[in-house]
Amino acid sequence: MLDRDLAELYGVETKRLNEQVRRNIERFPEDFMFEMPSKEFKD
Repeated sequence: MLDRDLAELYGVETKRLNEQVRRNIERFPEDFMFEMPSKEFKD
């Protein structure tokens, strides 16, 4: 599931969802998310 999917689910902009995660990163386990390289995303 991508950040944009979660944002849509919660009815917020993707940018706002990511801001809140960054501001509250201590509330999430280490393996909660990862950054996918754009090349891998395109494949």
